Amino acid sequence: MAELPDRPPGKKVGYWNRRQLLQLGIAGLGVAGGTIALQNLIQKRPTVARIPPIPADAPSISNINPLQIARDFDYGKVTRENGRTVREFRLEASNSIVQLNSAVTFNTWNVNNRVPGPTLRATEGDRIRVLFSNKGGHSHSLHFHGLHPTEMDGIKPIRNGTAFIYEFDAIPYGLHLYHCHVAPVTRHIGKGLYGMFIIDPPKSRPPADEILLIMAGYDVNDDEKNELYAFNGMPNYYMNNPIPIYKNQLVRLYVLNMIEYESAVTFHLHANFFDVYRTGMTLTPSERTDVITMGVAERHILEFSYGYGGKYMFHPHQDAIAEAGCMGLFQVIA
Repeated sequence: MAELPDRPPGKKVGYWNRRQLLQLGIAGLGVAGGTIALQNLIQKRPTVARIPPIPADAPSISNINPLQIARDFDYGKVTRENGRTVREFRLEASNSIVQLNSAVTFNTWNVNNRVPGPTLRATEGDRIRVLFSNKGGHSHSLHFHGLHPTEMDGIKPIRNGTAFIYEFDAIPYGLHLYHCHVAPVTRHIGKGLYGMFIIDPPKSRPPADEILLIMAGYDVNDDEKNELYAFNGMPNYYMNNPIPIYKNQLVRLYVLNMIEYESAVTFHLHANFFDVYRTGMTLTPSERTDVITMGVAERHILEFSYGYGGKYMFHPHQDAIAEAGCMGLFQVIA
């Protein structure tokens, strides 16, 4: 089946081979019986993910709406060059003031006027072209995790008012990230210059409701310690505005830890367990757990579903970090 370069992954049904049919016990039913059984099976097997709509009253705060960010994937402008798929992204370093809570504002350094920056997405083997312009008032850069030539590594500062084109192949597949790599790197990342970079495998993963969560901290008084923490840019947003998911629907969670000044944090899901695909660079889960430890810039794909309705917490199991803003809820609906 041909891959559509601008088609989101997880939206197609693959072919069934005899071994799979034998495992399902329908290969020996004959052509007619096997066809009927397979049709019944396929009818029960979802071919697309069901995604709940964003609540109409979900607020945006300082141009950030974490409910939108949670399912917002940027596939770029897609073209074909010399028989290859090229994905072009336009990223701009800028500044903006964010209202973190009723008492605290924070001057962010960011990408495309949002924290976190856009979640870039491609398929393994695509050509990535990032047109980066720096209007942030300081020298910045974009360092992408993955494989690329040294001149595309993003450690060279791009001066304010100038631009640079990063171009490389999307390899290997997995859950990656990008961030500013100008010293002091901790400060540039802590101010908001980071984002997620997903490279899908050539063969799509099974359909799922795909959600991204980036954990980050805010040093609001420049003492090199975080006073507030957040998922997807805004402290406590998902406690007041839970992420809706459907009951018995597979959820694929892309989790990235970008909390500077902390050596490691955990991610915990209430009343459930998740399959762990470490760094997203495997199609086979390595373990099943309800809490996982992640160092800075570490990231994993976590898959789960809920069989009961209601609200369920997710948060780091360092309670001080959770209580300082890095706390959220899933709203499981029928």
